[in-house]
Amino acid sequence: MEPNIKKIWGIAKSPELKLTDEELHLVVQAHTGKDSIKALNKRELQMVIRVLGNMKDSAKKSERGRSRFSGNTATENQRKKIFRLTQELGWDKPSRVNGMCRKMFGVGAVEWLDYQQCSKLIEALKSMVKRQKEGQDEGLQACDNGQ
Repeated sequence: MEPNIKKIWGIAKSPELKLTDEELHLVVQAHTGKDSIKALNKRELQMVIRVLGNMKDSAKKSERGRSRFSGNTATENQRKKIFRLTQELGWDKPSRVNGMCRKMFGVGAVEWLDYQQCSKLIEALKSMVKRQKEGQDEGLQACDNGQ
């Protein structure tokens, strides 16, 4: 195994990040567009190492409470994804997603979530969007069958 690939796995599994295999692959895919870590070229490997290193550093900072009000920089892209998903659901008030954060994690705002919590919230919102779309599809089928 190439040293850079070992380094990626080492950073991802560090105590600060504790990424699952799936979460690591989501990070890799988000930044390179590739599904496989082995398929990355040297430049992409270096970029993923840099991204993971930044995530690890900001996770350390958030543990010390420095990024208390601005939000965890490691979760910035995840928060953008959460915002897009809430728009798809038709949620125009931040209080809805913040209420979901309180219920799921005991945290009052999306900005205060760590990387793993953001990942879990994204998956929950994706499931809700999927169920909403399936419900709309069933409604359309019911209208078609009635004609």
